[in-house]
Amino acid sequence: MLAFDFAALLTTENAIALLTLTLMEIVLGIDNIVFISVLTDRLPEGDQPKARRTGLMLAMVMRILLLLGISWIASAKAELFNVLGHPISARDLIMLAGGLFLIAKATKEIHKKIEEPDEKEQLKKTRGTMSAVLIQIILIDLVFSLDSVITAVGMAKSIIVMVLAVVISIGVMLAAAESISGFVNRNPTVKMLALSFLILIGVMLVADGLGQHIPKGYIYFAMAFSLGVEMLNMRVRKVTSQSTNS
Repeated sequence: MLAFDFAALLTTENAIALLTLTLMEIVLGIDNIVFISVLTDRLPEGDQPKARRTGLMLAMVMRILLLLGISWIASAKAELFNVLGHPISARDLIMLAGGLFLIAKATKEIHKKIEEPDEKEQLKKTRGTMSAVLIQIILIDLVFSLDSVITAVGMAKSIIVMVLAVVISIGVMLAAAESISGFVNRNPTVKMLALSFLILIGVMLVADGLGQHIPKGYIYFAMAFSLGVEMLNMRVRKVTSQSTNS
């Protein structure tokens, strides 16, 4: 039975659950920030911060609404139909659609960067509108939020703890979003790596939707390792550039 008693928050169990869930939400939210960064890069520069903040706030609202709809979360895992002996649920369909969308979007962005390396010209041709960007953010937020909420429900007994974890984690992401987005957009190789991460996450979601669960720890370790290697490459390029100029 899910608890709504505020006094329950004072227990050690809930304190540990709150800390664990908050950290988990922050880690799971990094890919959301990357995706939002890629989408908002198509907007005029003055609109990008507002779009990023709006996107993250929408993610918070969506996760809280999903937490309040626990009964729907439970029913989302129920079988709708069967394909070749594999049961398909509403959650599976959402994961499949979200994964394919991520793969298609990231592949399209990579193609644009390869075919049109001039960033300024590319942006002129592909300017997006705030409403179009926010619609895409909402759609992918649903996928990330559903996965996150299902994990949260399995880790905590109190909805209050879950909601607090979501609010705190979104607050952290709002504070870090501008720095992360700026860093990604200033470094073309990092941006290409971020797009590759989105393809990797998309593949993971498709596999999950098909019933082939891939432990997230492996995915995030691979992403962290790749990012570490890229940081070393950036350091080497910087040292080489300084040596050349001197």
